Amino acid sequence: MDGRDNRGRRRPFKGRNSERTDRSSGHVRKPGDKPNFDKKNPPQERPNWTAPAQSSEPLPNLKCIRCGLPISDSHSALSERQSGEPVHFDCVMAEIHEKENLEAGDVLSYIGGGRFGIVHFNNGKNGEKNFTIKKILEWEDKEKRAQWRDVIADHYSIT
Repeated sequence: MDGRDNRGRRRPFKGRNSERTDRSSGHVRKPGDKPNFDKKNPPQERPNWTAPAQSSEPLPNLKCIRCGLPISDSHSALSERQSGEPVHFDCVMAEIHEKENLEAGDVLSYIGGGRFGIVHFNNGKNGEKNFTIKKILEWEDKEKRAQWRDVIADHYSIT
C-alpha cells in the first residue's frame, strides 16, 4: 500500500458508448470488446442452484390449551411453560397481566426470545421518552424447543 486514500476522489463519468481502460494492461477497450480475463484463471462455470424439496407434511392445526380455541397464526404462538403445548400470545399476555401488579407508567411488553418484560416509561426533559425494564419474565425455555415448532419451521426454513 502506498498510503493514499481514494475515498474522496471523484471518478469521471463513463457513459454507455465511452471507452474504458483496462487497469492492469492500460489497454483501452471499445464498447463491443469482451473483457480481458486472466489466462491462468479463466472464469469457472458454476452449477445451477436447485431449491430443496418442500415438506409434504401439512401444517398442524394447533389448539390453545388455555382457551381451547384454534390458533390461526402459529407464528405468534408460544409454548406453555410446563407441557410445551401451544398457547395464544394473547392468552399468555392476559395470564401475566393477572399475576403481575403494573404501576402507573408500566407496560407489559414482549422483548424477544420467549421473554416478556415489565417496562416502565417516564417522560424526561424536553418531552423525550425514557424507559427502564423493571422485570424480565422468562416464559419459554431456550434449551427446550417444542416439537410443534419443528414441523412449522420445516415449512419455512428449508434452506
